[in-house]
Amino acid sequence: MIKIYFVIACLLYSISSIAQQQKSVSIIFDSDMGPDYDDVGAITILHALADSGQVNILATIASTKYPQVAAVLDVLNTYFGRPDIPIGVPKGKALSIGAFQKWPEIIIAKYPHDLKLNDDASDAVTLYRSILSKQPDNSVTIVTIGFFTNLANLLNSRPDQFSKFNGKDLIKRKVKKLVCMGGHFPQGKEFNIHTDAAASRQVVDQWNTPIIFSGVEIGNKIYSGLPLIQNEAIQNSPVKDVYSICILMADEDQNGRRSWDQTATLVAIKGASPYYDLQEGKMIIAEDGSNTWDLKGRGHFYLKEKMSVDDVSRYINALMQHKPIKK
Repeated sequence: MIKIYFVIACLLYSISSIAQQQKSVSIIFDSDMGPDYDDVGAITILHALADSGQVNILATIASTKYPQVAAVLDVLNTYFGRPDIPIGVPKGKALSIGAFQKWPEIIIAKYPHDLKLNDDASDAVTLYRSILSKQPDNSVTIVTIGFFTNLANLLNSRPDQFSKFNGKDLIKRKVKKLVCMGGHFPQGKEFNIHTDAAASRQVVDQWNTPIIFSGVEIGNKIYSGLPLIQNEAIQNSPVKDVYSICILMADEDQNGRRSWDQTATLVAIKGASPYYDLQEGKMIIAEDGSNTWDLKGRGHFYLKEKMSVDDVSRYINALMQHKPIKK
């Protein structure tokens, strides 16, 4: 069974020669690494595709500030052979939501990392501005799989030592697109959006590049993690440890954990096609964080199923079994 997953992964890697020849995508990865553990699957996909040359990881940034979050990001980046990736954490007002399963505490106690405290990491918005200012125009993809706190703060940021542009102008100049795990389409209420509803509303209303949303209904159907924890060839892996700990703690995860964040990360790197179609319109967020969709709007897109759920699931599960490349 494990071999089948890897064969399918190889086939999907080479879906088209055009995709293979693509220039690597420059990504800023913004995550609420903790309330759920699909973020761990998502960052694994990020590093797996970076190891195949498809991604240039500019930064990994937390949208929550529970005490272990910087160390968790550092553990995972270090495990995948990239200990020097810049890490940002919000230093102002932000949510502080960890994981009830206590997996962050477990992996930071077991695996090597340099950052011990959030104070040792950069301020999230400062890091955004520093990174964006150095990139070519219209070149950066931001993928957010958590709260929109940092993005709202970036919109509100003022000129500084890094750039003469305010937040809105810096985004317009440097960012190619924003890909979000958030929302329920065509209407509903979803955790990432409603938990910091004020920030979500501001970003959706004011962001000035295309936004692609992977709604909760997409990840709801994709289960991942079981092939990873059943793969005996993978040992001493914080990714495997997290899934092994958490899957056993919830009856609803007996077939694997649903894969919300992985789908957004995959699309941010590879593009929507051939996995999904895009529905254009505009997302409308109410004060309570619920969302609707205006089909007459422009500039926003949400994912609609195209490739079979089984095939996407196999690909995601294969990527999540990626082992670090020795550097």
